[in-house]
Amino acid sequence: MDHNFRKGVRELQREKIIASIEESFRKKVKNDPKLNNAYLMVHGEKADIHLNIAEGKTGEFTAHPNQPNYMASVGKLFTSTLISILFEKGDLSFDDTISKHLDGELLNNLHVYNGKDYTNDIKIDHLLKQTSGLDDHFWPMLDKLIKNPNLTMTPREAIVWGKNNLEPKFPPGEKLHYTDTNYHLLGLIIENITGMTFHDALKQFIFEPFEMNHSFVLHSSKPIEESPYPVADFYFNGIRMNGVKGYAGIDYAGGGVVAPSEDLLKFMKALVSHQIISKKTLDLMMKEPVKFGLGIDYGYGIWIIKTVPLLMPKKFNSWGVTGVTGAFMFYHQELDAYLIGNFNDDSYKTKGVRFMLLDVINKLSKLKV
Repeated sequence: MDHNFRKGVRELQREKIIASIEESFRKKVKNDPKLNNAYLMVHGEKADIHLNIAEGKTGEFTAHPNQPNYMASVGKLFTSTLISILFEKGDLSFDDTISKHLDGELLNNLHVYNGKDYTNDIKIDHLLKQTSGLDDHFWPMLDKLIKNPNLTMTPREAIVWGKNNLEPKFPPGEKLHYTDTNYHLLGLIIENITGMTFHDALKQFIFEPFEMNHSFVLHSSKPIEESPYPVADFYFNGIRMNGVKGYAGIDYAGGGVVAPSEDLLKFMKALVSHQIISKKTLDLMMKEPVKFGLGIDYGYGIWIIKTVPLLMPKKFNSWGVTGVTGAFMFYHQELDAYLIGNFNDDSYKTKGVRFMLLDVINKLSKLKV
């Protein structure tokens, strides 16, 4: 009797917490005029939770939980995972200089700081950890795209544009400066090693093996199976960006992955359970991270949220990745829970992960599992 009573109390508590998370999510979307649509998945193995919800619209289409979402910099974890797959195959080392894998024309004067050329000092490790010192082409190129939606540029051309128009911030390895340029270079390294396009490498090594059938790279490829739902609208500065073809060239390996939440869950579960790469390699991806912000370190495309006494309680400790549209994809080890979502608007650049921490993890941590 006592056992059944306790079980009933736990079930009631679980349902109450799930309902509270859903209410917070829907209320946030409905009350913010900047948000057109948003998506949330909470999957907890220990607590037996699988919440997959959507709110808002894409045009006249009511938001559906299975809609593919442009995930912005969440895609960086796919890129760093591809690099790690090639590491395990023996095709590269994290300590390799990028000059071993990229051509001289691209590398010529790529990193000249205070009159000294540091290009040959840049390692794959620096690109993965955002410590190369290279500046970020993404934001100035985005401004150009917004002014001229017909502008097109390949990823290589975006890097060359940055080389000719931006200045490096510091010598390689000194500190962190977050830039899509680093991940564009990783994408080109993947292409040079595999002999295939970045999107085909994603398909062969990740999408196909783990049945991510509705995943693809924005404006570059198609999913294995066409989704019955349109790609969710996403916005920068209030401008819908779905149809801007040139966007693919400035995003690419820095965050071009489009996928529904169920596909993203497959990826994260495979990564956590060491089906994609070994535990040893995953540990390497998070070994000796660099400081990103208060309570946040950065590994190989991975945000590591860690305890800061009084400011960041232990209950928030988790790892994953976020995107500028308010996208996030995290794993909480203690709860054995996966947290995936997207607000599809750049006004949620920091608000997305804040919602994940305060409205999702904070509530989930009260569960008795």
